[in-house]
Amino acid sequence: MLIETKGLKKTFKSRGKEVEAVRGVDLAVKEGEIFGLLGPNGAGKTTTMRMLSTLIEPTEGKVSVCGHDLARDPAGVRRDIGFVGQEGGTWGEVTARDELVMQGRLYGKSKRESAARAAVVLKAFQLEEFADRMVKTYSGGQKRRLDIALGVMHEPKLLFLDEPTTGLDPQSRAHMWDEVRALRERGTAVFLTTHYLDEADALCDRIAIIDHGEIVAEGTPLSLKKEVAGDVVLIGVTGQAAEAHELLGGKGFVREVEAGEPDPATGVALLRLYVDDGAAALPELLRALDTAAIAPASIELHRPSLDDVFLKQTGRSLREEK
Repeated sequence: MLIETKGLKKTFKSRGKEVEAVRGVDLAVKEGEIFGLLGPNGAGKTTTMRMLSTLIEPTEGKVSVCGHDLARDPAGVRRDIGFVGQEGGTWGEVTARDELVMQGRLYGKSKRESAARAAVVLKAFQLEEFADRMVKTYSGGQKRRLDIALGVMHEPKLLFLDEPTTGLDPQSRAHMWDEVRALRERGTAVFLTTHYLDEADALCDRIAIIDHGEIVAEGTPLSLKKEVAGDVVLIGVTGQAAEAHELLGGKGFVREVEAGEPDPATGVALLRLYVDDGAAALPELLRALDTAAIAPASIELHRPSLDDVFLKQTGRSLREEK
């Protein structure tokens, strides 16, 4: 395992009180995988990553990263990892090539070795065309690619990416996903944090969902969605939510019904129904509502998503948390 944690905790003092940012996290990250820590802002994702990358000390817990004990050998951890924070670390007044060479020298490579490695990295991240332009002239997507190029300049076993696509346009985001997948293909494991559901689903081999500093679910995206099972039917009801909840919850083919609070603006309350076969259930649900003279404001059928997993584990939607 590249990462193993047992009982990882971090407590901060704020206004004279202790705040538990991370509460006993257990994680195991394998070689050659993309592992995602998914959760809303403030859930403890960045704090967890900063502890694993030696930037802050844990309050409690045992941690091994790349075979090094975090407490006893933080320098060994730093030699074997790369880290790319949310804000990046590029310097606008130099070229990408110069910055990469400087990064290589900081990790003990000779000038010739650094230049050779920089050429490889520039090609891998499609930065060759503007490698000798000042970084301040780059677009947001180009800077983000350079951030990651700097993070892998010393060929780490493991790369930490904190919210790698925040603020990027859709095209740059898609390109960044390709770059992260390519890192895995080249043998670098990736540990990333994200609050984007589609990003976690598309990129990650395995995911841990964190909420209020605790891991509430862990597994592959597919296995997590299978835990919800079946299909999800969303029915919006105005003024008769309690009646609709009781009526539809009594149907044998409905495994579970969850009711949300009415929207203050529209008065529509959303009922979330878990059924085995949504296509077969939909006509029956509409027929039952019609018989009871309940007119739905909206109705939607979809396969379970990671947001459904988060909702089932926490009682809240990650989309709403965003």
